[in-house]
Amino acid sequence: MTGSKGKPGRKPPLSYREAGVDIDRQDQALQRIQQLVASTKTPGVASDLGTFGGLFRLGLAGCPEPVLVASCDGVGTKLRLAFETGVHDTVGRDLVNHCVNDILVQGATPLFFMDYLATGRLDPLVAAAVVQGIARGCRETGCALLGGELAEMPGFYGEGEYDVAGFVLGLVDQSKLIDGSRVRPGDLLIGLPSAGLHTNGYSLARKIVFESAGLTLGDFVEELGTTVSAALLAEHRCYLGALRASIDLGIVHGLAHITGGGIVDNLPRALPQGTAARVRRGSWPVPPLFDYLRRVGNVEAAEMDRTFNMGIGMIVVVAREDLAELAIQLRAAGEEFHHIGEVTEGERKVVYG
Repeated sequence: MTGSKGKPGRKPPLSYREAGVDIDRQDQALQRIQQLVASTKTPGVASDLGTFGGLFRLGLAGCPEPVLVASCDGVGTKLRLAFETGVHDTVGRDLVNHCVNDILVQGATPLFFMDYLATGRLDPLVAAAVVQGIARGCRETGCALLGGELAEMPGFYGEGEYDVAGFVLGLVDQSKLIDGSRVRPGDLLIGLPSAGLHTNGYSLARKIVFESAGLTLGDFVEELGTTVSAALLAEHRCYLGALRASIDLGIVHGLAHITGGGIVDNLPRALPQGTAARVRRGSWPVPPLFDYLRRVGNVEAAEMDRTFNMGIGMIVVVAREDLAELAIQLRAAGEEFHHIGEVTEGERKVVYG
């Protein structure tokens, strides 16, 4: 004889919230974000936050042959530090500055920026902090934050984790487009300092600092003169203000944004066929952070060169006869710079000397 099962009770109705997505939290986040977005409004913005698509009225005065330049990127595993420190308002500025630098190398001025933020459980305060950094970066570069997306994806990210990506659109006149075609053997390489790791090499840096050295984020490192968190969270610099005048003068032959792959992989992207680059070691001060990572992690020089920017965030290629004018413009912008090498004949590679 088998026991009988009773009739199952009626299941309560399910909701999106019980599945892990809370639309009310999204509304709270958007309310906090609205003022941040409004603070970046430029004359071209023709829509408010909340429309399905952001509207931008393109002004082409003084730009007879307009070329649009677009780029997108993320912050990589630097986000892990934001999760662990609870400091969320710097990675947004990292994101904007990285993207703006990427279109600056072709001479473009940013018009507008859009962001994408996805998380497992949306925290309105965290989302607002990230967008606060994005808005700050946009204001500093004269770039409108035109819109974006907040995505709550339960079960896809760990507790307290999120990912963020940025998209930028810029404009340059064909006559001022920087494509490397003017680069010639004999041109000089001028390096502009980075603020640290910027947004690249963090997987290796974190392994060295937290595993090899056994440090925590709050530890003070005498060699660095600061805490681990301050050294690793230093924000990605933007070079728009330093280089805009020189680009407008037409004296910049090429630009290389030194990101993942270091000088070794990024500088050749600014060189035309038939040219190479000779970079002189010791021609710029390498920040202590890189020496620390090399020594503690026992990292070979070639690996350091292909992983980190080694203290140079942007390289300007300029004719020897235009160096004096470039120096005037950089000094006027308060920018430090170093003569780090020359363009030579060769096949688009970097040789250290």
